[in-house]
Amino acid sequence: MATVFGIDHKYFAVSTIAVSVGVAVYTTYRLAQRSRNSSDYYETRKLVNEYLMFHYGQPKEVLAYEDFGPNDSLDFPKRCAELCLRHYKPGQPGVPNRALDIGCAVGRSTFELARVVEEAIGIDYSHAFVAVCNSLKDAGSMDYTMTTEGDLYTEHKAVVPQSISRKRTRFQQGDACSLPGDLGQFGVVLAANLICRLHQPKAFLQRLGSLVAPGGILVITAPYTWLEQFTDKSVWLGGYKDKDGRPVTGFDTLKKELAACFILLEDRNMPFLIKETARKHQWTVAHATVWQRK
Repeated sequence: MATVFGIDHKYFAVSTIAVSVGVAVYTTYRLAQRSRNSSDYYETRKLVNEYLMFHYGQPKEVLAYEDFGPNDSLDFPKRCAELCLRHYKPGQPGVPNRALDIGCAVGRSTFELARVVEEAIGIDYSHAFVAVCNSLKDAGSMDYTMTTEGDLYTEHKAVVPQSISRKRTRFQQGDACSLPGDLGQFGVVLAANLICRLHQPKAFLQRLGSLVAPGGILVITAPYTWLEQFTDKSVWLGGYKDKDGRPVTGFDTLKKELAACFILLEDRNMPFLIKETARKHQWTVAHATVWQRK
């Protein structure tokens, strides 16, 4: 039996899903119980459409203004995968040829990782996003619409490049703060724009040492937009002053929490652009950190 999930004026068939509450920004994961009233935001047609454009939109679709605009912010999910693969060396003894994309949203980074690894697993808390991933895996493409102004919209198609072996991918719904115990280890783990939207971010960080195989690569990107709407202030990784009045940043805590198991190889700024309408975009600069498992 199939369930039809609406994408604005289009519809696509997905395997039967039990749509439950979930929350996310950039990627989707369950938050504290107090945020349930807004927790279905990332199950909406609007957000699915915007993320399909964010992941699969052609440059002229995302940013129509050729003579100006942040063109270096396009194709962020693809650039995240490329950053992983620049550091990951396939064939290293004891390093699995597997990748895990935690907070995969609608799957572009997972598919791009499958260019190199034998198995790429994408996990997201949003049932709608995972349904999209599985439909793209099966069909290779999907029609969707984007609002241009008010009730006006344009029609688009998300396409997984034919050069990618989609059968190497697997997608599943899950909570980053309570991942299944049978996932095994990976040569590459990507967590893109995830940690500042988790209800227990330290629980996630503490799990990474067992997920990334020795010699493997971990890539975390984050805009560090700590909000009580998503994460209780008592468990923020940064964005506050400690008991001595010293500022604590997300990067400070990442270095502290990961130091026992990981070596920091690189950190850089990575801008990205999310289109909302023909004339409104979200421009954000994520901080990307690359780590190697000791």
